[in-house]
Amino acid sequence: MLPKVAIIELGSQTTLLIERTLRELGVRSVILDPKRAAGWLKANSLRAVILSGGAASVYEDGAPQPPAEVLSQLREDGQPVAVLGICYGMQWLAQQLGGKVEPVSGKREYGKAILNLVGSTVSDEFFSGTFQRQTVWMSHGDSVISLPEGFTALAHSEAGTIAAMRNGHIWGVQFHPEVTHTGQGKTILRNFLLFAGCEQDWAPSSLVDSIRENTLKQLGDGKAIIGFSGGVDSTTLTATLAPVLPQRLLALTIDGGQLREGELEEIRSHAAAAGVELLVIDAREEFAEAMTGVTDAAEKRLRFKKAYTAILVREAKRFGATHVIQGTLAPDLIESGLTGGAEIKGHHNVGNDMGDLVQLHPIGNLFKYEVRALAQEIGLPESVWGRQPSPGPGLIIRVVGVPATPDKLEIVRWADARVREILERRGLYDNLAQLVVAYIGVDTVGVKGDARAYGGAIVVRGVETIDFMTARGVHLPDDVEDEISTVLTGHKEIVRVWYDSINKPPATIEYQ
Repeated sequence: MLPKVAIIELGSQTTLLIERTLRELGVRSVILDPKRAAGWLKANSLRAVILSGGAASVYEDGAPQPPAEVLSQLREDGQPVAVLGICYGMQWLAQQLGGKVEPVSGKREYGKAILNLVGSTVSDEFFSGTFQRQTVWMSHGDSVISLPEGFTALAHSEAGTIAAMRNGHIWGVQFHPEVTHTGQGKTILRNFLLFAGCEQDWAPSSLVDSIRENTLKQLGDGKAIIGFSGGVDSTTLTATLAPVLPQRLLALTIDGGQLREGELEEIRSHAAAAGVELLVIDAREEFAEAMTGVTDAAEKRLRFKKAYTAILVREAKRFGATHVIQGTLAPDLIESGLTGGAEIKGHHNVGNDMGDLVQLHPIGNLFKYEVRALAQEIGLPESVWGRQPSPGPGLIIRVVGVPATPDKLEIVRWADARVREILERRGLYDNLAQLVVAYIGVDTVGVKGDARAYGGAIVVRGVETIDFMTARGVHLPDDVEDEISTVLTGHKEIVRVWYDSINKPPATIEYQ
């Protein structure tokens, strides 16, 4: 059975978060490009349509345009399909139906904001079970200043913005209910699905069969090689596929000097838990040569990607593989600009040129928390599903501002291990969704042993997040920071230690 909810992608960075939240609520959905949406709406029976946010302005030439059919679509029972416009989607609805949208006058609303429901709005089924005054997440440069005929304002922000509107089966919200920073967002979306008459049609246990069936169908009689980092994504995907691909799946780990202290031993352990043959390639010299003289972050990622891809293709041919399988997740595709929205940064496992090899991304529509749940579902150890993520280029992109030479990699590898040891001993490490320890290649003056010292700095960054699309920076206790600083500056090449607790957005989790 096809999904009964269509999400029309209008250029938002968080469209897949809408899909993820609906999936958490047990409802499947399909994400459609505006150009494909009209055909889908015509050919399929739906109960709800959601218009995503986006970076454009609705009054500009070339702005994304959902098909007009979304406003006249009927369900199989003859009732109108429920419509929800989020941010840009709300603005499009307002303008399309005769309202007025203009740039925000004064300070733009960005980040957390306070929403106040209007009068008896709390009784409206859309906001049922939520608070008269609640915290939401805003990110907009335009706003609706005049409602279309027949619409009622359901809520305003404290800045005076019309934050929610309704006319019958059509709603619009200026905030983003799909992000975790909107405290009542999931309840609001559940209310919308209930109004639309959507039934639960998705469960985590169905993922295993779906991944296997889809991969086997795409693979046919071929063989596959999978990039294996030992992390939760690649390990879980490998363990899911290994039972149905005996002798046809090879896991490959490339050691290019990017691995953390003790990581290779962990990778071997996780490959055994996944039940797959593992091939480890020592490519430290190749990657050292590829990174020579490179300081630019994007260039580092590009060169890592090229070296990684070349080795993967070479080993795939040796194995006789016809396909390459990657543990790519939804955030990778989002940040690479492949799902709509701007490209934030490139990923080594997205958009590779592998010649005749067919690339498969079986879990490319999932988020980290979903993969963790899947890992538990198939019985992988806690060292897998509880493992913090690490970027594919690893420590190479945690050497910032200078080339990732072997000596700089050794410094950050040592620092990362010491910080982890301290946080684990203090019982803080498992509270973090991700820890980033990076070497900042800006030499500063210090004093060591009553003598002048001149060297780089280490920055320590911890974040808390569920979906890795937004994150809260963590402030470590003073005594913990003091201990970390004392230990790290004991290294002859480290003069300073900095602590970074900025949120995502505006910053990303990694520095490069």
